[in-house]
Amino acid sequence: MATGEDTASPVALVTGASRGIGAATADALAADGFDVVLAARTESDLRAVADGIAADHGVTAHTVPTDVTDPDAVQSLVDATLERFGRLDAAVVNAGTGERRDVPLADLPLDEYRRVRATNVDGAFYTTRAVLDPLRKTDGALVFVGSYKAKYPSTSTPVYAASKWWLRGFAKSVAGRAGPDGVAVSLVNPSGVPTEFARESRETTNADRLDPATVVSAADVADAIVTAVDQGAPGAVAELDLFRRDIYERF
Repeated sequence: MATGEDTASPVALVTGASRGIGAATADALAADGFDVVLAARTESDLRAVADGIAADHGVTAHTVPTDVTDPDAVQSLVDATLERFGRLDAAVVNAGTGERRDVPLADLPLDEYRRVRATNVDGAFYTTRAVLDPLRKTDGALVFVGSYKAKYPSTSTPVYAASKWWLRGFAKSVAGRAGPDGVAVSLVNPSGVPTEFARESRETTNADRLDPATVVSAADVADAIVTAVDQGAPGAVAELDLFRRDIYERF
């Protein structure tokens, strides 16, 4: 256990925590009694989420601005968590982005492809590599936020879908390595959630185009993640699909 300010409360780290599923997950974990570490690129957005969590739940909400595409920054995030709390009990690999919809592959800029890969694939790898040893010390939980598109093709967003197929295979393989060490590795796959996901690259976000009354919410996904985190040993929630009830109608 690292030196620093220890705590009797369990500690959870959430990437992509400044909005959407990440912010809702940090809030749900705080309601569940966790002190939380929030990571994302924009400090002001993180601080707004953290202040609300601390006020609502009376826990410590610590912010560490982090670009998950930078392996050194990710390692610094985990180091800062251990220095602040002395432990890590749960990590949620949530940071992600997508490409514009329905762009022919020949017209998709390589920078856009690389951005999706860097966040969804490289960022997940860097985060996992950094959190595994601390989680082994606490028999902790590692939760990956996948997608409906991690299991089914997406003609509108093939690069995003491919990154989530990779994430699913990676999560299952990490479970094979870390499970025997006491780490519960889970994958939560939501269908479309009405958030500002990928607002940097899309003119219309999920919040604009999805009807909140007919789809799962960020809070719903957060509750599923907490369910995975709270599963006691020796069990683990290997994979949890949280889809809108009419999702299979499209087939």
